Amino acid sequence: MIEFVRNVRLWFAPGEIRREGGTPDYRFSLANERTFLAWLRTAMALVGGGFAVDQFLPDLRWGWRVGLALALLAAGVLCSLRAVNHWVACERAMRRGEDLPVSRFPALLSVVIAVVALVMVVVVLAGWEG
Repeated sequence: MIEFVRNVRLWFAPGEIRREGGTPDYRFSLANERTFLAWLRTAMALVGGGFAVDQFLPDLRWGWRVGLALALLAAGVLCSLRAVNHWVACERAMRRGEDLPVSRFPALLSVVIAVVALVMVVVVLAGWEG
């Protein structure tokens, strides 16, 4: 938890990261940045999906509609926060010459998206009137 708090502070002070270790090969830093941007695109898609479920499925029961929308919105929020935290952790590890950090978050996010998709399949097959 202390490492997470330190990383949050570094989100807004990336210059401080330069004080750690040496400068990594720019190709690795740029690859880290591209991965960060891919995570942000995923987060934006999840947020967009959450709004789409809420706005474009008015015939879906309120509880289902709100539950699915909130699940997608929450996944988008977590994905965006995890993206910046992972970017900082990877940048620090590269500067220190350490192994890159591992994470269970991609598996967790995949499971959440799969569950939401399965619920949507059931809703579509069962019909959402009612």
